[in-house]
Amino acid sequence: MHSALNFRFLSELLTGDIRILFFSNLVGSFGDGLYAYILPYYMTDSLNASPVEIGMLYATANVCAALTLLAAGVLADKYDRKKILILSWIIWLPAPLIFASAHNWVQMLPGMLLWGTLFGQPTSTAYIVTTVHKDKLTLAFTAISSAWSLGYVFSPAIGGYLAKTTGMQPVFFLASVFYALAGVLFFFIRKQVPAKHTQRAPEKDCSKLRFLKNRKLLVLSVFFGLIMFAILLFRPFIPTFLADVYGYKSFEIGVLGSFFFLGSAIVGIALGRVGDKFKKSYALAAALALVGSSLVLLLLFGDFNVLLVTHLLIGCSYLAWPLMNAIIGSCAPEKARALWIAIPQSVSMFSAVFAPYLGGVLYEASPYYPFIFGIVATLLLALLALAKLRD
Repeated sequence: MHSALNFRFLSELLTGDIRILFFSNLVGSFGDGLYAYILPYYMTDSLNASPVEIGMLYATANVCAALTLLAAGVLADKYDRKKILILSWIIWLPAPLIFASAHNWVQMLPGMLLWGTLFGQPTSTAYIVTTVHKDKLTLAFTAISSAWSLGYVFSPAIGGYLAKTTGMQPVFFLASVFYALAGVLFFFIRKQVPAKHTQRAPEKDCSKLRFLKNRKLLVLSVFFGLIMFAILLFRPFIPTFLADVYGYKSFEIGVLGSFFFLGSAIVGIALGRVGDKFKKSYALAAALALVGSSLVLLLLFGDFNVLLVTHLLIGCSYLAWPLMNAIIGSCAPEKARALWIAIPQSVSMFSAVFAPYLGGVLYEASPYYPFIFGIVATLLLALLALAKLRD
């Protein structure tokens, strides 16, 4: 009965433009999941990239993400957010095609730059905050995030199977098709042009600067930067760890990746309700604690059945971003909403620029080191979220 009420609540939430956002995420993530989870394994197995080189590629994507988040925040406070959302998928379209034609890890760099372009993140966050009632905001963000995760439930296994039977090139081409479909869906949402304010330009600029010079914004930016650094230090190396330490191949790794995102979808809805009913910081702390606990299981048990459960829990690492958006979005001022949201997102990505590279260095020393770091960091950050973070 309680579960039925949850899904009825979700169906009431997912109406109109939010429903289109949900399905665009679902379609786009299915395409992304065909290759994203096994991409580090592909870089190692087919392109002979070392862990440090893999870290450099992901660091490149994170630099691009940090820069484009700020640019998107500025644009989304001035122009129609619908057009920016469409643009975000157009930019992603060539990335998997570049990956398909790469013969070494250096040739992957242009694709990683495009893949790291995140115009859609602050734009969609501002769009959701403007559209959804505040009392349903956390669930809205975790529901949209769950759509992304649901797209990954089957696609990593399908991508792994296709990679095993036909090679990775058809997988990359198929991913581009789904990116295009996700962008087409955004043509059906309503325009959302930020409200024009009547004050003169210098006054408007001063007002926006006043909003940005805020202690709360600074604290949130630093805190979320630490969270993303901790997560992105170990997460790109999970598929490689499964291959190197436990001997799994692309198909098995793809299946585990499916459970990774299934866990994110299931737990995300539950934590969204927790965040709206109690405190958003409670939901964030719970997600971080589950991540740390799951990494302990990953290091201790290589049995496939245990790893399925482990990956369900590790999927919570993808909930940090939507929960962060819910916390920031709920206190973002309307006059600078997208930029206010973009700053912690951008700081998070800047702080994570060196995380994959450092993870690669640690991995070369021992495959266990990045995950030991992740265990300690996520559990400490969970305690900090409980003790210090306020909604």
